[in-house]
Amino acid sequence: MANKASPRKSWKIGEEYHIDEDVGFALPNPLEELPHPYDAWISIAKNLAALIQNGELRAEVEKLPMLSIDDLEGHKSQRLAHLVLGYITMAYVWNRGDGDVCKVLPSNVAVPYCKLSEKLGLPPILVYADCVLANWKKKDPHGPMTYENMDILFSFPGGDCSKGFFLVSLLVEIAAASAIKVIPTILNAVQHQEQDTLQKALLDITSCLREALEVFHQIHEYVDPDLFFSVLRIYLSGWKGNPQLPGGLLYEGVWDTPKKFAGGSAAQSSIFQCFDVLLGIEQSAGETSAAAFLQEMRIYMPPAHQNFLHSLESGPSVREFVRSRGDARLQETYNDCVKAMVSLRSYHLQIVTKYIVIPAHQQSKKNQTAEELPPDLENKGTGGTDLMKFLKSVRSTTEKALLKEG
Repeated sequence: MANKASPRKSWKIGEEYHIDEDVGFALPNPLEELPHPYDAWISIAKNLAALIQNGELRAEVEKLPMLSIDDLEGHKSQRLAHLVLGYITMAYVWNRGDGDVCKVLPSNVAVPYCKLSEKLGLPPILVYADCVLANWKKKDPHGPMTYENMDILFSFPGGDCSKGFFLVSLLVEIAAASAIKVIPTILNAVQHQEQDTLQKALLDITSCLREALEVFHQIHEYVDPDLFFSVLRIYLSGWKGNPQLPGGLLYEGVWDTPKKFAGGSAAQSSIFQCFDVLLGIEQSAGETSAAAFLQEMRIYMPPAHQNFLHSLESGPSVREFVRSRGDARLQETYNDCVKAMVSLRSYHLQIVTKYIVIPAHQQSKKNQTAEELPPDLENKGTGGTDLMKFLKSVRSTTEKALLKEG
């Protein structure tokens, strides 16, 4: 973050950033249905698992009429359509997840999907902003935002694995959302040099991040490691850095050459990049490849959220203010905040070990054939990164942001 800011500027989170008071970066109360003729898309997305199991998915997709997106009015309708077309695309490309990969997305899906993506400023692939942030509903509209009272709108094969993975990810976002509300208080406190206000606000953020970590623990209860690794992970895979689609995917009727896009991953969440920026955790100072990947993942976020991150980067530096004060108590409070980020990243490493690395080793032992399991598979995340190396680098850079005493 820059050290200087206009002394007159009062920080607030404007409507243009699409950040909700209650659910943060998540889309509040997503729509569940689209009007005719777009309901044909919804019908396929709702029946994905059965269509794939019966070997009918690709034929049904190919029967879809070519639809114009001109009648898709309103942000929520467009986000629902992007989610649905993302599901259909992943299912069409990966089908049963057994290596029968389709390298061409037919024009009746590709054309509206790419036009809609351009309109929303998102890439034409299923992103985190689709499957986590816009893929939920409450069972009882008046009930609480808890796992028991929530469901996802669309599922991939693998039973409740999709629900568990997407909903727990969403609930982590929502737990951290309370901390987003505190950001203007923090920036204004730094700008006006109000140390006590800053101290209290940093405590609030630490508390929210610890709550997010507690929520993260629910993943063990709701997501089976074998199902995640062998089923759901396949449908979240993209076509960038993926040996099964080395050239990328051809979007028929849109581009003449195949395009490469990364699969959905937690790196596409704005929440943790947001607190990195706020706390002055400079991932750009870490390993080059990790920094470049995090920067690249921003193009997979809704433009409004990208703009929010940019606005934070132009704000006053919390870290420099804390350092310049030389106050042991304030420094400890700041460090506790950074430690809460380190804890979340350490826990993410544990999750990746349990849900990707260990199942990959087990599958490798079972198969003992290079054709069935590429040698680097256990290290690859759905975003196409060398996952463990990436996460360790990000955690290490986070730890280096801790201020030393004196």
